[in-house]
Amino acid sequence: MHGLLELSTWGYVAVALALTHLTIVSVTVYLHRHQAHRALDLHPVVAHAFRFWLWLTTGMVTKEWAAVHRKHHARCEGPEDPHSPQVAGIWRVLFGGALLYRREAQNRETLEKYGRGTPDDWLERRVYGAHPALGILLMLAVNVVLFGAVGLLIWLVQMVWIPFWAAGVINGVGHYFGYRNYECPDASRNIFPWGILIGGEELHNNHHTYASSAKLSSKWYEFDIGWMYIRLLETVGLARVKKVAPKPAPLHAAQAAQALLANRFQLMAQYARHVVARVHRDELREVADPRRRSLLRRARRLLVRDETLLDERRRARLAAALADSPRLEAVYRYKEQLQGIWRQSARTQEQRLNDLLAWCREAERSGVRALQEFAQTLRAHCATQVGTLAAS
Repeated sequence: MHGLLELSTWGYVAVALALTHLTIVSVTVYLHRHQAHRALDLHPVVAHAFRFWLWLTTGMVTKEWAAVHRKHHARCEGPEDPHSPQVAGIWRVLFGGALLYRREAQNRETLEKYGRGTPDDWLERRVYGAHPALGILLMLAVNVVLFGAVGLLIWLVQMVWIPFWAAGVINGVGHYFGYRNYECPDASRNIFPWGILIGGEELHNNHHTYASSAKLSSKWYEFDIGWMYIRLLETVGLARVKKVAPKPAPLHAAQAAQALLANRFQLMAQYARHVVARVHRDELREVADPRRRSLLRRARRLLVRDETLLDERRRARLAAALADSPRLEAVYRYKEQLQGIWRQSARTQEQRLNDLLAWCREAERSGVRALQEFAQTLRAHCATQVGTLAAS
């Protein structure tokens, strides 16, 4: 059975990839960054084009998707998280993430609490939300008319693309395997530094650290293709970026202390790089005993990980390494104290700056050179800002 268009094998493959990529772009730009996190504004024509395409290719309802995703951020890695591999298991989320999403989307309490601000016009109430399967069937008909029997295969690829890559890989692998730029209080990972296949969503740790950022890439070597499309839309006046994550900056740059307060994840990443990693390397160089060296190596990542993310086995391993190294114990203790300054949400900016100054003074008396140098640089920024606040 032939359709209106006859292509080569590679032509059909290219069509399938183009169609699924357009769906990925619709999910990441419209559903995720525009609707769920309000990181950018889209021109109404563009927003509706994305909404219409998602109705054809996924049948997803905007309110349901945004509500489930917002709840994921609000309850991340806890028993109420709709799809955490840390709770449900990696294989269940990887291959059954779409089912977990569908189950949570049927929770009326979730929709009412987390689904506010999403489209509620006539089309949403009477067409997209009321008849989600109709769009999928219409897509099937269009594919078969255009490509014949091959169109059915292309449609099947379209139907499994988002459930596997978005619901499975991003929600599963993105909280289980990969690297972390920032030690945010959940298990999110960057799957790969070049976010092309899944629209930039591969940079999941960056996103969980700065959830309201329209740009998901952070380091110079990372690429977010979704951000590229947003910038193109912005260039022609069809989008407006509202917020992006602060650019990474070395600690020795002239950073205002108030910026340090706002960008705690970057500050902690700098502490991990300039203090923890340096002291850890020094300890390895000085330790000759193979058992102690093995213990130190296995504890390297645990030294910067948020304590709430460690299970009992890892906690025991970390405790053993700290008990074996007074210097590492000191930098770890000061790391916990530094993080604690941001956990005191009731304190004013000036009070937090004074807390930072007190932390710096204590750290400078620690006797650990890397820690002392870090504290001296940080104190210089804090003292300047405290003087500014006091004069205002």
